[in-house]
Amino acid sequence: MTDQTTGATGIAKPGARHPRRSALTRLLMTLPAAAVSFVFSSAPAFADLKICNRMSYVVEAAIGIDDKAATATRGWFRIDPATCRVVVQGTLTADRILLNARALGVYGTSPIPQNGNDMLCVAQENFVIAAARQCRSGQSQAPFTQITPTQGDDGNLVAYLAEDSEYDDEQARLAGIQRLLVIAGYDIGAIDGVDGPKTQAALAAFLKSRGLSSDVVGSPNFFKTMVEAAQTPSTSGLTWCNDTPHKVMAAVATDDGKSVTSRGWYRIDPRTCLHPDVSGQPKQIFSFAEAVDSDNRAIKLKDKPLNWGGDKQLCTRETKFETNEQTDCGARGFTATGFGVVDMSSGGKTLRFALP
Repeated sequence: MTDQTTGATGIAKPGARHPRRSALTRLLMTLPAAAVSFVFSSAPAFADLKICNRMSYVVEAAIGIDDKAATATRGWFRIDPATCRVVVQGTLTADRILLNARALGVYGTSPIPQNGNDMLCVAQENFVIAAARQCRSGQSQAPFTQITPTQGDDGNLVAYLAEDSEYDDEQARLAGIQRLLVIAGYDIGAIDGVDGPKTQAALAAFLKSRGLSSDVVGSPNFFKTMVEAAQTPSTSGLTWCNDTPHKVMAAVATDDGKSVTSRGWYRIDPRTCLHPDVSGQPKQIFSFAEAVDSDNRAIKLKDKPLNWGGDKQLCTRETKFETNEQTDCGARGFTATGFGVVDMSSGGKTLRFALP
């Protein structure tokens, strides 16, 4: 199974929202985990290479340096919405520079497609790998992709991570705040990068509940504060907490009285919590989760998959999905999966996934 994907990503250029690009142009500019590629041969030396994030997600990036005889990788560089991060300093001689990017696990739904052509080695935590085409213990392959950076006004090279929404910096930051408010359990309406009464009310409630002043919104660590809040069990809504040493992929389903909608997958990293984006006031909520390895294969204990569900048969599939049709799963390319009923009578529920 793979992380749910919500929209393409690509290289954006400086400025406000751009004219809508053709599908082919967007495809050519897609960042599967983002990436950069260029040749330094006779070109003048640039001081730095920067990756700038115009997405509504906090991302972590890894770079690959491909120089004929060897390919090295290094990561992870955390980049908040509307910020830039220097990933290469000083003069660099290389045939290609590649980049992989991933959204933090708190989002569950990764917005970055993972379909790069270069499979290079990475590690789960911060890493430097000198020979990145031959993975060792504790390392796994990840797709890296080439992109073409532009030269900024300061002479540095810069590449932008962007969504189909094509936010400018201000819009990306606000959309990033809106997205984390939703995960933390607040109703802001649409995640659109546009300020409004609902966003302001939700943000004020969030600050008050955490004992924070409004000044913290402009601080460099505000996204870190929001991510930590989103990963803390809530007194309202559904919270998943992964108490295992494995990555857990989860799916949620809601019954609004007319139909049952199931969707996934949400990635929950080890020792973290996540609030799935359950909107409205559904009559019932259902949950399924499964521990997976680095290749997204189900982990088994005593020949039985390590999962947490129940008897309610609902439709899922290996990749991103959302469906409100729960009959004939197999005929429609889905799999019937056993979900468990979540008792929300107390107003909030935390499901903890632990080893038996």
